Amino acid sequence: MNPESVLELHHVSKQYVMGEATLDALKDINLSIYRNEYVAFIGPSGSGKSTLMNIVGCLDKPTSGEYILNGTPVAQLDDNALARIRNREIGFIFQNFNLLGRANALHNVMQPLIYRGSPLSERKRMATQTLQSVGLGDRLQHLPNQLSGGQRQRVAIARALVGKPSILLADEPTGNLDSSTSRDVMAMFDELHKQGHNIIIVTHDQNIANHCQRVIRLMDGQILSDTARAADDENQEIMRRV
Repeated sequence: MNPESVLELHHVSKQYVMGEATLDALKDINLSIYRNEYVAFIGPSGSGKSTLMNIVGCLDKPTSGEYILNGTPVAQLDDNALARIRNREIGFIFQNFNLLGRANALHNVMQPLIYRGSPLSERKRMATQTLQSVGLGDRLQHLPNQLSGGQRQRVAIARALVGKPSILLADEPTGNLDSSTSRDVMAMFDELHKQGHNIIIVTHDQNIANHCQRVIRLMDGQILSDTARAADDENQEIMRRV
């Protein structure tokens, strides 16, 4: 594995058997993502972007091929090992927030640390600091239904950040937000990238993808193009697979 890579996929394919038919959701994907990259997976419904996200996030396994995450080959790990890797390496942010409705913001953000077995005092300290860093230091005791959509997504971002993962993986993170709140949330992702975080955003929205420095476009389970934004903010194609 390249020492500058956070993750590498080598000849990754994913098939689903549906009755007598076989669906090729991903076809021979080769991809490396490097440290401090800000990446979008973009494509229409059925393009394979969600399947790719699930494999990158260790939520699913490829049918064939190799996936290396931070030096660890993960493609063939069992479910328990995948769960441990997921907890330490991936910070998830979802369109629907996926917050615990009966838990306040502080306890929602503490959840990944509970699964790690961190002491209560350490969990509270880290969760409080992370909520403060996303501008919610005065909302620690609020339940999700007492927060706006943008605030709930900030709680979700804090939950993703608290364990200091290798990758922030955001699935349509502005899908349930109005345009003004979406701009605020994307400005937060922009700032997190400037702070050194690796960010992958899965989206169908070109406006969201335009925030990213690298845009990987999928179609029919394959990488159609892989483009990077140049220093002058013009897009230059650095790789193309058809």
